[in-house]
Parts: sequence; structure tokens; C-alpha cells
Amino acid sequence: MPEKFSKWVACWGNATSITDRKEATYAKDLTLRYPIRACFSGNKLRFHFSNLTGTEPVTISEAYVAKSAQSASSAAYSPTSITFGGHTSAAIPAGEEILSDEIAFDVTAGETFDVSLYFADFTQMNAGTAITGPLSGGKYSYGNFAKSATLPDDLTRKTNWIYFLNTIDIFTEEKNFALVCFGDSITAQDWPDYLTLRCAREGFNNVAIIRRAVSGTRILREYSCITYAAYGLKGATRFPIEMNVAGARTVIVQHGINDIIHPVGVEVNKFRPWSDMPTADDLINGVRSLYITHARKLGLKIYSGTLLPIYGWRTYNENRDIIRMAFNQWLRTAPDFDGCVDFDKAVCGHDNPKAFANGFDSGDHLHPSAKAYEAMAECVPEKLLK
Repeated sequence: MPEKFSKWVACWGNATSITDRKEATYAKDLTLRYPIRACFSGNKLRFHFSNLTGTEPVTISEAYVAKSAQSASSAAYSPTSITFGGHTSAAIPAGEEILSDEIAFDVTAGETFDVSLYFADFTQMNAGTAITGPLSGGKYSYGNFAKSATLPDDLTRKTNWIYFLNTIDIFTEEKNFALVCFGDSITAQDWPDYLTLRCAREGFNNVAIIRRAVSGTRILREYSCITYAAYGLKGATRFPIEMNVAGARTVIVQHGINDIIHPVGVEVNKFRPWSDMPTADDLINGVRSLYITHARKLGLKIYSGTLLPIYGWRTYNENRDIIRMAFNQWLRTAPDFDGCVDFDKAVCGHDNPKAFANGFDSGDHLHPSAKAYEAMAECVPEKLLK
């Protein structure tokens, strides 16, 4: 009988970017815990940790994986050490990523396991990304509770920042694969989670939705000031790194709106000159040279994702929307892609296609509502999920 599990596939993943530059940038004696929903069954895990945007080494003092208290009783909570070359701690050099040892750990599709990290010494919290959605987020505690079944209420808070933990691979069946969702805040928010829930509901049980998204990022440029550092790395830097996804077959790219809406002129904001404003051709050439070319080198199928309405956004003007619509027309029709996921069509208004449909605007006229994020997940073609 052939071995049931035969290959590594990413089952969870996020981008790693520059965290928001607040007054406090270091932590000490800190536990991070992230619950992970298993989309596949398997018998081994391996963990990618990233300090890509850090400027000094980060030491993980202890790391564990355990079936969550929701999946197993507290009494049965049994953490397994995540090791690195046989050691229970590891340093992540500045600007680099590391991979754990392969950890024997039986996982059943649909259950939840916790990844807990403890940082004993002063740790630069400069590498991570913020995500939202019904399956996203974690907790942090002051003190070492990495092996505890529950975290103390008085020392614990929720967080949507994912620090250092970048990707989790599972040793699973040959039929399983990963679908990568690449983008900015629209993708860092809820629709990839709703797509995961849709897959579970509709029986697409062989696909993992891997999110590679950072709020504020642009295709063509990035900021060098601490005010906007968390807007992250530009596409030329991000894409080759973030497509390192075991078992990936396809990537959906929904990116470019920040290139259009950010420039306001140095009279208004010295970091956002009008010279940053791209033409539609600039965006097209950027996607071709940065994303399509690299995806083809990796043997990935690449689907375009149209840009959403911006009517009413604080920097909206007609010229910006002309650029958006011209770019969208190319995204819909260019033979460079294997297809298009028309997110714009899924969420725009019928009477005014420049704006969100009724109930689909979060209120800022740029980001969708939860209902609209569900609509985005629903419009992904089934053939990408099978």
C-alpha cells in the first residue's frame, strides 16, 4: 500500500513586513499564541519564521505546537517542542528567514492547533503583519505561558499582528495544494478567511488558502520614513520572497490601488509627491515584469484580481478612477493571465459602478464591509479550488 502522506504543502501563511513604528518597538518576557485551523490531515509539520524586516537578530527562546484547548481538554493539552537543528531555541538573523526541523505531529483536517512562541530577552518586534478575518488573529501574554493550556486573563490581550511566524507546511496527501492570495490591505483583511470557510462548506477539501498581503503596499514604490514604514515593501521585493510556498499551484494578484490613491503632492505631504502617480501603463508594465514573469518561472498559474471602487475615498478624483478603470480593463482581458477574478464586478453598485453596492462599503469608501468580503470570496471561480 502506498504511503498516505507524500509531500509538503503550505497549510497556513502570511506575509512578513515592517510593523507599525510606535514608541515601543521591543518586547521582553512575552508569549505569542496563534490558533491555526488545519485544512488538511497530515503527520508532520514544519515552521517558517521570518525576520525579513528586522534590523537585528531575534531569538525565539521556546516554541511549541499543541492541539488547542478547544480540540482537546485542558488536561490533555500536550505541547510538542518546535526544534531547530535539534535545539529548542533559535536566532533569526536580521533580514533572514529560518525553517524549523520537521516535527512529528498528527493533524486531522478541520481541527485547530496552537503555535506558541516565547521571547525571554529584549526582542525587536519589527517583522510581522496585521491581518483580520473570522479565522485570523492571536493573543499575547506577559510572561512565559507557552506551554500552558490557557493564557491568564489578567496578563493577556488579543492581537491581529502576526509576528515572525510566516508559513506552516504540513506533510500531507499528494492531491492537496495551495492557492496564494497576494495583495494589500484588501487581502490582509477578511476575504481569504471567507474563502477558506467557503472551501470547507462546499467540500473543496484539497486546497489551502495562503495569504500574502500587507496593508498599504504598492506595486512600484515603497516608503523610507517611519511614518509609513508599515505600508511595507514594494512588489519587486515582496513577490519573489512571498511566492516561496510549498505545493502552490496558483496565485491571485489583487494589487495596485495604493499606487493610485497615495500621491497627494509635497504641499500636502512631503512623503507623497505627485511624481509617484503612475499611469495605467506603469501599473501594467509593473505587473508584467514583477509578477507574471516570476510566477511563470515558478510554474504557477496567475489570475488577476480587479481593483475595487474608490468613489468617496478621501483622495478620490476622476483622474484616479480613470487610471483604475483602465488598469481593470487590462486585468480582465490581458492574455498574460490564466484568468481574472473580477472582484470589482462582485462588489460595485449597479446604478453607480464607481462606488460600492449598498451595504458593501465599510464606511471609508475604500475597504469592503464583511458582507462584501464574503461576496469577494464567493466570486473566486471553482476551478481554482478544485
